[in-house]
Amino acid sequence: MASQRYSNHVRYYTPHHFIFYPAILLLETGAVYNIFHNPALKLVWIFIALLILLIGWLSYMLRQHYALTLQNRVVVQEMRYRYFVLTGKNFEPLEQQLSFSQIAALRFAPDEELLSLIEKTQQEGLRPRFIKQQIRNWRADTARV
Repeated sequence: MASQRYSNHVRYYTPHHFIFYPAILLLETGAVYNIFHNPALKLVWIFIALLILLIGWLSYMLRQHYALTLQNRVVVQEMRYRYFVLTGKNFEPLEQQLSFSQIAALRFAPDEELLSLIEKTQQEGLRPRFIKQQIRNWRADTARV
């Protein structure tokens, strides 16, 4: 596997991103086409188009919601553990000063860069994207959905 860094850290799930969602898009396109080209069944096709849209939207929202909610909790626990190992101090007071997005970005920093990056983030209010770009030796997270 190639080493992970800022430019390649986004992951895709093939069944959803490249099979299910394109199929939903194709079905939706067909239903919308039939709304305008089959006037006798226009109401039926409107209903079908809305149903397909609802199924696609719900599948996306539920898949993301369940996986990301759990993973967000794991990311925070990981950062609490890493911070405690590195400093012997509780990370929870820092959590109040950092957004979850900042904490999630900080997890890519290796131990030798983490503490200085946390301090810089606190002082300067760095945005998550900028935090990730500051990391010199990217610490991969290949398990995130």
